Amino acid sequence: MNKTKRKAVIAGNWKMNNTPAAAKALIEEMKPLVKDADCEVVLCVPFIDIPAAVEAAKGSNIKIGAENVHFKASGAYTGEISAEMLVAAGVEYVIIGHSERRQYFGETDQTVNLRTLAALNAGLKTIVCVGETLEQRELGYTETLLKYQTKMALTNVTAEQLKNVIIAYEPVWAIGTGVTATDDQADEGNGFVRAAVAEAYGADVAETVTVQYGGSMNAKNAEGLTDKVNVDGGLIGGASLKAADFAVIVKAASR
Repeated sequence: MNKTKRKAVIAGNWKMNNTPAAAKALIEEMKPLVKDADCEVVLCVPFIDIPAAVEAAKGSNIKIGAENVHFKASGAYTGEISAEMLVAAGVEYVIIGHSERRQYFGETDQTVNLRTLAALNAGLKTIVCVGETLEQRELGYTETLLKYQTKMALTNVTAEQLKNVIIAYEPVWAIGTGVTATDDQADEGNGFVRAAVAEAYGADVAETVTVQYGGSMNAKNAEGLTDKVNVDGGLIGGASLKAADFAVIVKAASR
């Protein structure tokens, strides 16, 4: 991390876990553990949990995010939620383009871009996910793919809007598998992402963009990962469901 140039952010991605009551209880448990964090602390929760999470996080340093957003303001999109709805609910952040959305729900690079623009235009901060599969890595396409996904996601995003963009490098082969990229692999992947931003916006701008690592970051490996220059925090899955583990990761990013 380089906190002199960019913000460190630890964001939890709860995925499809926790009822509103459980969400409230977990946030109450987390609050005293992360209150002195020297990084941004975000919890991205299921839509149904947002009101309870926003209420529970009031007065604390925990920010609440959503796990997805639609690219239209309204319309016949059964089951979807607009950016304006999230803002009205008190959400500050939103995850876009997670590999599980791409894998199971047909998300594409084009729709990731549309969702990113919709979120930014509504004033939300976005956590845009990019990452390669194991097959793509083994074929040597990691750099090409990460740069392509990053540039596609940021199409028509202005330099001013980029200030509200975080990019999370999440190698698909390391998400929910218990397999984590090595510290050097994570730093390399994040570096490819930053290089793509530099090609699109200039090197000086790229140095200000927060690039997280996701993909089984946990209490045991967080310190080594966040020691790397291009790793500006993490997008945390399973470990964000355990207050003590999440607090250890926050502490690692607060050094």
